[in-house]
Amino acid sequence: MAASQRPAARPAAVALTGATGFIGSAVRAALQARGVPVRALVRGEPVADGHTTWVPGDLADRAALDGLCAGTGVLLHLASLVDGGAEDCAAVNDRGTAAVMAAATRAGIGRIVHLSTTAVYGEGPHPGIGVDEVPAAPKSEASRTRLLGEGHALAAGAVVLRPALVTGAGDRWVVPALAELARRVPGRWAGGDSRLSLVDRTDLARLITALALDAPAPVRGVHHAAHPEPVRSAELLDALARLGLLPAPDGPALSWEECLRLLAATPGRVSERQFVMIARDHWYRSDDIWRLAACPPGPGPLARLAGAAGWYRAELGR
Repeated sequence: MAASQRPAARPAAVALTGATGFIGSAVRAALQARGVPVRALVRGEPVADGHTTWVPGDLADRAALDGLCAGTGVLLHLASLVDGGAEDCAAVNDRGTAAVMAAATRAGIGRIVHLSTTAVYGEGPHPGIGVDEVPAAPKSEASRTRLLGEGHALAAGAVVLRPALVTGAGDRWVVPALAELARRVPGRWAGGDSRLSLVDRTDLARLITALALDAPAPVRGVHHAAHPEPVRSAELLDALARLGLLPAPDGPALSWEECLRLLAATPGRVSERQFVMIARDHWYRSDDIWRLAACPPGPGPLARLAGAAGWYRAELGR
């Protein structure tokens, strides 16, 4: 076997931030299932799972970050602030990322995975774009500071992952927003033909774990991290309706102008900007990262929905 084809040597331990979050908890479980020791940064009360070494502290604590990274061969930086004011977002997403990347450099860590978001591109629509084929134009403080954080990660030699919509147990944004929008804007939005990049959290966790453990060489640079096949909005709404998670989208095919009129006529939690991101083309080409990670992408997010249906029913009160 050629050296370039050999699997990665298993690291002594993996350093993990965001270990109790939506994606980070799935990654921690995936690492533990493969018998890899995890060192995880934690601000609050640690989760008693018996498999993780918890390092108390936060992204502003240099000593904690050095302790997190000591004796590890991989850093998975999955912590971020996805909503909040300018200072809080800057503290976590910009300065916090700079601090943890500096700690990884001091520790000599050779593999780093940093989680970002396609929201750095702004509103779109984005009909099947490659990485940076449109200029970054973030519309929120969270996205703006996450884009700044990418720069620190790239300077440290990281692979930066930009997922779009992430579904699965623990999702408090995508499917709950779709359930609200199905009531406010009944029908097929823009004919139901808009294409969306989705990934189930367990598949994203598999991808991150593969980048940590299986890629023959460290992967670097920015990559989209969705399932390679986009999902049409009508297919997504139909799949959720079959699971009883939202009303059947049996209304008429609506023009985009009519969609916006109906949205404005019935106020709710989801803003027009958020509606655009979930109902117009937001498809990001993602084939290469699965190949580089030596990780099969799996059957796709629609096939995974049934496994999370119980969680969603409890979350939506159905």
